[in-house]
Amino acid sequence: MPVQTLRWADSRLFILDQTLLPGECREIELARLADVWEAIKALRIRGAPAIGICAALGVLVSLRESNPANLDTARQTALAAADHLATSRPTAVNLFWALDRMRRVANAATASDPKEFFTALEQEARSILDDDKRICRAIGAHGAPLIEEGTGILTHCNAGGLATAGYGTALAALFTAHEQGRRFSAYAGETRPLLQGARLTAWELVNAGIDVTLLCDNMVAQVMREGRINLVIVGADRIAANGDTANKIGTYGVALLAKAHGIPFYVAAPSSTFDLSLADGSGIPIEQRDPGEVTCGFGRRTAPEGVRVYNPAFDVTPAELISGIVSEHGILRAPYVDSIMGRV
Repeated sequence: MPVQTLRWADSRLFILDQTLLPGECREIELARLADVWEAIKALRIRGAPAIGICAALGVLVSLRESNPANLDTARQTALAAADHLATSRPTAVNLFWALDRMRRVANAATASDPKEFFTALEQEARSILDDDKRICRAIGAHGAPLIEEGTGILTHCNAGGLATAGYGTALAALFTAHEQGRRFSAYAGETRPLLQGARLTAWELVNAGIDVTLLCDNMVAQVMREGRINLVIVGADRIAANGDTANKIGTYGVALLAKAHGIPFYVAAPSSTFDLSLADGSGIPIEQRDPGEVTCGFGRRTAPEGVRVYNPAFDVTPAELISGIVSEHGILRAPYVDSIMGRV
């Protein structure tokens, strides 16, 4: 990564504003709880692991902003901040997982004053960040063997360093294979309507020196039929106990096309993305986003005034379409109810 997705320095939170990429690479400070909430909601930071880390650090931002006078007030401030940040986006379970970790520490802390309380929460947030870096490297190590010399790999949306603390999930497999010296061709779907594949994934792969070709989303079937793609690897925002997987809208269609063309379809995600409270994907909440992202994307109107818009941010790929799930524990395979329960 040419830059850090997010960093915590001197009790201050900084993120790379991803809404400006690829044209401008600018780091911004999130100095208030409201800034953190807005940054997650507006996709200034995005990707399931990254928003979980950002939210955990956002609890610290709230404490620094409010400067509570006593321990009880500090605890109330932290818990209220966690509750507020949980309303920012509904689909990625990592957000709630990270905030639950912060709540547990806040409730269990035996600190004598607000400073010690802050330190305890800071240690937990740093642990979440550091664990993500380690986990992403492990995902890369487990996923890289799927990529043989000359493989053509399609990915959808962005599951690279920008979506994590710095190395990625789906793209970690590509980065690791590249570091190991294998030559392959990556294909990035543009990912309508906000073009995360074009703006972010292509940017990451170009900067890593990986051969990448950008595709409009509706070109995937043709490119598969031409035999250019041998493997699909995508990220995930929530995985149910049976392996059903929520990821960026369009992923389900890619999985169906991969099945039709006999192409293996893999999901890469950390264990924090699994939601064992859901038996299957029917219970995964799907975020509905602003119609203006479709009708006036990037500031220019491309649809008539008054037209109805349906803009779900995610879809759910059934487990039967997934060849394997790459986690830090290795590659999980069907039957997923057994393999997930045994490793997550």
